[in-house]
Amino acid sequence: MLDAAAKLFVDPGYAATPLTAVAAEADVAVQTVYAVFGSKRQLLSDLVDVTLVGDDEQVAMPDRSFVGDIRALTGLRPKLARYARHLAEVHARQARVMVALAGAATADADAAAIWRKNLEERRQGMLMFAADLTETGEIRISQDQAADVLWLAQDIRNYDWLITQRGWSAPQFEQWFVTTVAASLTTPSDEQPGSDTAATGQ
Repeated sequence: MLDAAAKLFVDPGYAATPLTAVAAEADVAVQTVYAVFGSKRQLLSDLVDVTLVGDDEQVAMPDRSFVGDIRALTGLRPKLARYARHLAEVHARQARVMVALAGAATADADAAAIWRKNLEERRQGMLMFAADLTETGEIRISQDQAADVLWLAQDIRNYDWLITQRGWSAPQFEQWFVTTVAASLTTPSDEQPGSDTAATGQ
């Protein structure tokens, strides 16, 4: 049922797909869809969650193995590189669904609520990641700013543009992530482009 929803929510789209269509695509009765998910909104929410982690196991994100891998590493770039590899794997699974969700969120209240929830959860995740990176002693901006940089760089739309639209390879995307984020995190705030000091040369 999740596979069917993933296919139909991308094309023809979330708003245009009734649960009867999901049931038909999954070759089950629509009552089965309602029994498992309860509503179309819950089906979309569960689809986003499963495509994010790659399974339906009840394991919190901080307890996932890649998080332990990152915490065990020392140095800013090795940590960013491990995360970039994880990010590329996740985005490869969820790019089509999440880009469709972002589009649906502009016109559908349920999709908008799930998109906002995803944004907030990613922001919280990047706050935790920024805290771990701060312990390297290499970051030259505030922890809150670091979370903003991480949150922006890992946005699914960057992956979609570079890989889906522009044809980059996954290793190229990962290198872009590490290089771009490392440069932003290690440049002091008063030297960032657009800052008063950078603009005046003082």
